[in-house]
Amino acid sequence: MTDDTLAASIWTGLAGLDFSLTHVQAGEWSTRVLLAGPADGTPLVLAPGTGGHIEAYARNIAFFAGRGFRVVAYDYPGHGYTTHTTRDLELPDYVAHLDALLDALSIKAAHISGESLGGWVAVKYAVAHPDRVLRLALNTPGGAISRAETMERIRTLSQAAADDPTDANIRARLEWLMADNSSVTDELVAMRQQIYARKGFAESMRHILCLQDLEIRTRNAITDDELKSIDHPTLVVWTSDDPSGPAATGMHMAEVLPNGRFELISGAGHWPQWEQAETFNELVAGFLSAS
Repeated sequence: MTDDTLAASIWTGLAGLDFSLTHVQAGEWSTRVLLAGPADGTPLVLAPGTGGHIEAYARNIAFFAGRGFRVVAYDYPGHGYTTHTTRDLELPDYVAHLDALLDALSIKAAHISGESLGGWVAVKYAVAHPDRVLRLALNTPGGAISRAETMERIRTLSQAAADDPTDANIRARLEWLMADNSSVTDELVAMRQQIYARKGFAESMRHILCLQDLEIRTRNAITDDELKSIDHPTLVVWTSDDPSGPAATGMHMAEVLPNGRFELISGAGHWPQWEQAETFNELVAGFLSAS
């Protein structure tokens, strides 16, 4: 095993870090949660994308914890090792779950850093519960654009990976996220295979993917009026090679937000927190810590 392979390991990213990985009851959902960093640190919620899980932030958790944040990374309903879903989940479901999770963890207010679906959830949560949000970091956020070809690609790749979690199917889904296919490590593939192979997960995925239906997506979309109502300082991060849509989408969001800021990260696809972790970590930590 080379030094580069070790550096890319999920476990290596967490080694030496004091953290807890447990399940917390949040509403009806037994929710897998990773907690790290000082107990009295400012809470920072890390929210992954569609079909994602805590491990998407393996290259960021230790950094943020080391900067004094109380890191809360979690699996959504129907995702990861949280309870499977047997019904379609729309944005109000994700918002209600996050609110219940913060209650369960006795967190009054937190920074929220969300990737893709996580950015979508973060915006909707800030609109619904502005008093519980400090700052937002929206990482290639979903919900502001509906491209038929992109939605169909996500649906096809994701469901194929859940129905038949072979190395090839899992790898194809993950490679869609990346600018460089070599960013998809064998360990990441194996981690996702283990999750997707769980009994009942394929059906759960069908309900997760309802947001790739145009009618459902449209009624859950982020509107300009919602963005205008968010007073919180908000960082919108886009990338040079994002497959979900052009950087102009993120630029528009930042322009409409009253306290928005736009940043572009080069050499990354839909997971800059993974492919360009050092740049992402410094950028987001600096923004969240600014006075």
